[in-house]
Amino acid sequence: MLNLEQLAGLLENNREAAKARVQEFAIGAKHFAFNTQPHIMGVINLSPDSWYRESVCLNTEQAVRRGKLLALHGADIVDIGAESTLAHASRAGDALQKSRLLPVLEGLRDEIVSVETYSPAVGERVLAAGAKVLNLTGSDEKLYSVAAAHDAAVIICYVQGPNVREVADFSIKGDVVAGMHEYFGRQIETATCAGVKKIMIDPGLGFYYRNLQDSAARVRHQMTVFLNTFRLRTLGFPVCHALPHAFEYFGDEVRSAEPFFAVLAALGKTDLFRTHEVPKTKAVLDVLRLL
Repeated sequence: MLNLEQLAGLLENNREAAKARVQEFAIGAKHFAFNTQPHIMGVINLSPDSWYRESVCLNTEQAVRRGKLLALHGADIVDIGAESTLAHASRAGDALQKSRLLPVLEGLRDEIVSVETYSPAVGERVLAAGAKVLNLTGSDEKLYSVAAAHDAAVIICYVQGPNVREVADFSIKGDVVAGMHEYFGRQIETATCAGVKKIMIDPGLGFYYRNLQDSAARVRHQMTVFLNTFRLRTLGFPVCHALPHAFEYFGDEVRSAEPFFAVLAALGKTDLFRTHEVPKTKAVLDVLRLL
């Protein structure tokens, strides 16, 4: 059971890290004040394989309607993806991804849109069509040059493999947050050398790894990383978290899982909350800001 003594010990052992501040920047016409307020990213899944049914949109009209509704509910960024990250999901080639993404981008041209991809060709095309953020679910360094050419922001995800669809086991030996710190440090250097100026980092807690399918081990890992987020902020860039679901524990109340995990993520000083449940998560964050 998480308790005050554990939180106090975490802070005492990392007091200087807790003071870290991160870069703030504009995406589109909006300034993101990461050091003073949380921001929210709402999700649209264009793949029928995505399991979070409330976020799945099977045609352009549905997706555009959901994107505008997410923005009205408080999403600062709308994140769209054309291929599910689940292990059993069908692969979506570049042509299929573009055919799904581009009409939605056109319909959401008044919103700040992020596209989840690990394909440089898809990244190039969606940025040319108006996307402002690439949510990088792979480690192809060509994507940094693509983003820099469009002055786009990037979310660098922690992926133990070439992309989120090609991972096996997750190494959880030792201090996983320290390992993430080293990984992100290398990726940030590569991205900045390529000319990228707007960077966010994401520990990738929602990605599929075979050895993290044990629910207790997975949730413990997620909770640990949430509470240690402030240690990653010492890299100088804001941290994005995709809020998980823990279906095995929440069952019929699975739509309450992300707001619950938002509390732990907020305690760890998360800057950007990626969620399927924008109204619920925003309400939780608004209440926490009152304390």
